[in-house]
Amino acid sequence: MTTSTRPADGGDGSTRTGSGDRHHLPRRATLRTIPRLQAGYRQDVPAAVAAVARLRREAGRRVYASPTGWGLHHLEALTELREEERRAEEERHEGMPASGHIPSPRRRMDERDTESEEEAVHLAVTLWALHQHSLRDEPMHVPGWPLGRSVRRLAHGKCGTRDRSEPSDAGKEPGDGKREETEPVEEISPTIRKRFVRIGTSTDIDTLGVRLREMVLLLRASRIPLDYGLLADQLHLWQNENRRDDVRRAWGREFHFAYGRAEPGSEEGNGASPLDEDLPDFTIADAGD
Repeated sequence: MTTSTRPADGGDGSTRTGSGDRHHLPRRATLRTIPRLQAGYRQDVPAAVAAVARLRREAGRRVYASPTGWGLHHLEALTELREEERRAEEERHEGMPASGHIPSPRRRMDERDTESEEEAVHLAVTLWALHQHSLRDEPMHVPGWPLGRSVRRLAHGKCGTRDRSEPSDAGKEPGDGKREETEPVEEISPTIRKRFVRIGTSTDIDTLGVRLREMVLLLRASRIPLDYGLLADQLHLWQNENRRDDVRRAWGREFHFAYGRAEPGSEEGNGASPLDEDLPDFTIADAGD
């Protein structure tokens, strides 16, 4: 079993299975939405509570399938990011000779990618809303907690992100922050493992969404978080049959990886995200009503 304290893929807990800003649109849209909502929800801001309730009801439904899900902020964030990229692309090509119309096969490919981005963002954000439901004291979106890591902790029967036996931040000895999760992967709940395997063997987005929803409910009961920005990118790639095995390998690698205990004040340890800083207040206009 790997014993380093950082995942091999990317060094920051992310899965480097693609390149370019376009590939990361689902992550960026998700992180433009969840941190602000999460902060408002945990502070019991009425508009945020209403928005999370609407998102929670959409968990497990296809994007745009239900009129009650129209107008929610996560899809607006994705639209805004696409428009920003379109303007940036126009600026890069300003003054260049026109190349004519986009060929039909390319247009169809772009349409499919657009749909998969929307499904990925919608599924990630609505699953987070289900995950965060009724929890005000802890964030359930936490960077550095990929799906495999969270499921492994659940399978070992643990709760939260720290064990009770771990020393407090104030009294811990030097080096305690480096201690790793050392429970053998063989000594896990067979039931949780089977559920995780079923997620990996899903063959369509509807089935995957249902199985992820079941797992998220178990994680919520144990107060174990997920990195929903990373999950959004993985869900986007998963919908491309040529990249699906990459995502499955990433989930398996995350599950078998030995993670170190996060240092106090680190991004991984306190649930902070670069987008958490100076977030605008969540208002009633954002609730989508």
